[in-house]
Amino acid sequence: MKLKLLALLAFVVSVSAARGQVNTSYYVSPTGNDSNPGTQAAPWRTIQHAADTGRAGSTVKVRTGIYEELVSIHVSGNASDGFITFKSFPGETAVLDATRFTPSGRQGVLTIHNRSYVRIAGLEIRNFHTAEHRLSPLGISVTGSGSHIELLNNNVHHIEQTFEGRDAPGRGGNGFGIAVYGTDAKAPITDLIIDGNEVHHLKTGSSESLVVNGNVTNFRITHNLVHDNNNIGIDIIGFERTAPDPAVDQARDGVVSNNLVYNITSRGNPAYRNEENSDGIYVDGGTRILIEQNVMHDVDFGIELASEHKDRATSYIIARNNLIYHSHTAGVSIGGYAPERGRTDHCTVINNTLYANDTSATGTGEFQMQWNMTDNIFVNNIVYAGPRCLISLNKSQIDKARPPAVIDHNLYYSASGAKASTWAGVSSTATGFDRYVESTGNDSHSRFLDPHFVDAAGHDFHLQADSPALAVGTTDEVPVGELDLDGSPRIKSGKIDIGCYQKQ
Repeated sequence: MKLKLLALLAFVVSVSAARGQVNTSYYVSPTGNDSNPGTQAAPWRTIQHAADTGRAGSTVKVRTGIYEELVSIHVSGNASDGFITFKSFPGETAVLDATRFTPSGRQGVLTIHNRSYVRIAGLEIRNFHTAEHRLSPLGISVTGSGSHIELLNNNVHHIEQTFEGRDAPGRGGNGFGIAVYGTDAKAPITDLIIDGNEVHHLKTGSSESLVVNGNVTNFRITHNLVHDNNNIGIDIIGFERTAPDPAVDQARDGVVSNNLVYNITSRGNPAYRNEENSDGIYVDGGTRILIEQNVMHDVDFGIELASEHKDRATSYIIARNNLIYHSHTAGVSIGGYAPERGRTDHCTVINNTLYANDTSATGTGEFQMQWNMTDNIFVNNIVYAGPRCLISLNKSQIDKARPPAVIDHNLYYSASGAKASTWAGVSSTATGFDRYVESTGNDSHSRFLDPHFVDAAGHDFHLQADSPALAVGTTDEVPVGELDLDGSPRIKSGKIDIGCYQKQ
């Protein structure tokens, strides 16, 4: 009977394994040896050995310590057996430290190329430096094609490209914190999750802190903390010839939500010198992306929706329920930055709160419209200006028959008052809210009133009970969404508040 029971148990285990229900754990420790079996009692020594020999459905638990390695993941999970996971041992932190390495071309401290069902969780990745123009250090690099890649709760910092020269403004060396490049024209990187990471104290030269670029689809960039970097915080990119087929060379169908981005500026970056050109969140050629419930402050631009490539567009973006304050230039910017650049089409900026942006007094205002824009929407936003203008509009875009954006149902305010407020670029500069409305035909249902924040000085931009922003927003044919910045229900009795918060 005992032998029959053991045989039955063995059968059950084998069936469970076939169904992907057995999760084998392997262990890595600074005191281990790669000739060990990888058990908790006899762990491996290097993460690279685990990345060479792990298998689908297994979890590699890395004990606390510093691992001086550049790791390439050479294994994949699959749909039936599940992910292969590399993570810090519970309650501990494993550190991948690249101090003693120099990048070989474009190289990551941790690299995933043409792999699927891979999860990286809870690692600290740090100290990859170069001053060579031709070299590009990355913290985490994902390239090629693949599906179901998850980057969760990692701490990426001090990845530094410090080349002092530049070929032209913005053309210096390149470095990245987390970079996902879909480089395969036949198959995308898809079902990508980048969640809960901290990406900070980077020197990225002409590149970005956290970026998806090229043939990348169905992605989620959520709950990340991105701060104290010298170029763009979060970037969604298309049309850079990352994938060799232009039809798929465009990051698309993604969500960027619940991220906190701050202290992002290119000022002092050798690629930009004294220019303040970095964005908190930038969509440069992406399409069909939701940017929602993010907070950005003390960045160069808050949110920018544009394309840097002629005859190419950033399109069908929804930016809603975001809070943007104390940007050095515009809170929100759309349109190519020069006539020969690309377009912004069918983008909706709705229910955001913009407060005291353009702190460097550039004249870009709270909402900036530049070149090459069609069929955009700017509604239900609170726009509380600093000492400069509220909206800046390129003069060439003034066309009442076909304006670059539908702008209405907003609440504006500045300490200078309605009559003294400035609205730049409207056949030079308009002074006064009424004159601006008359000159442009914009904002016929908007008002110029103090929104009555709870405590703007303390950065609490919730609305007081007497706020004129309450229950006056429009819901007509605009994608207002279900939740505000706090995650509270948006629509109450069919009415919506203006700005990023719904008064409960």
